[in-house]
Amino acid sequence: MNNLKTAVLLAALSGLLIAVGGALGGMGGVLLFGLIALAMNFGSYWFSADIVLKATRSHQITRDQDPRLFEMVEELAGRAGMPMPRVYAIDSMQPNAFATGRNPQNAAVAVTAGIRQLLSERELRAVLGHELAHVRNRDILTSSVVAAIASAISMIAWMGFFFGGSRDGNGGGGLLALIVAPIAATLIQLGISRSREFEADNDGAEISGDPEALASALQRIEMGARRVPMDVPASTAHLFIANPFAGVRRSNLFATHPRTEERVARLMKKAGR
Repeated sequence: MNNLKTAVLLAALSGLLIAVGGALGGMGGVLLFGLIALAMNFGSYWFSADIVLKATRSHQITRDQDPRLFEMVEELAGRAGMPMPRVYAIDSMQPNAFATGRNPQNAAVAVTAGIRQLLSERELRAVLGHELAHVRNRDILTSSVVAAIASAISMIAWMGFFFGGSRDGNGGGGLLALIVAPIAATLIQLGISRSREFEADNDGAEISGDPEALASALQRIEMGARRVPMDVPASTAHLFIANPFAGVRRSNLFATHPRTEERVARLMKKAGR
């Protein structure tokens, strides 16, 4: 169901691109800005792991530095049918984790100092399963495609404002499209992000074999994230298992993650509770 929702939202985002591009610049405008956006985001996709790891000030660690963490990642990667990813640590006391990489062969998983202190080994293992599910499901590819389309829509709207809007004389409709389209694109992009979190919860619980532990971890991580701030770029928030800005009140409409209560309820149902 989450994969179907992602497909529907992607189709809606693509349709929005065609509609706003056609209204403001014809099909030539759609193709031009679509190609520009794809070119811009291709580099981000190809070098996504290195970009994110540097932005979050993650540092690679060795097996000797944390043998138990490496054992967990290695075991879960085997269960997921993936190669062993690189392992990183983040010197933050906020409990959180993320995974990145354009495919399983170029994956990296990062955990904060806070999550190592807060969670039990059982809960941490479930969190790592969730993160490896993101990589196995090629969610970095999905988010890159979505970002490319959303970027194209934003660029078309920006150029429309700059050069006076619609070509067909429908000034009011063109102006409305310029205002509404980027907001709609952002909402669809966030909807896809939330759908991928549900899917990673489901698949991660299957990788670890412990949905109840993941539900418990999510509750504890959210409480910790609300209490302890984390200094990372806002553009990386969707990658973490829980919103690193959980202490900042935001509308659910513009949330990068589903409500923790809903995630926990789904996981407990999966656990038969």
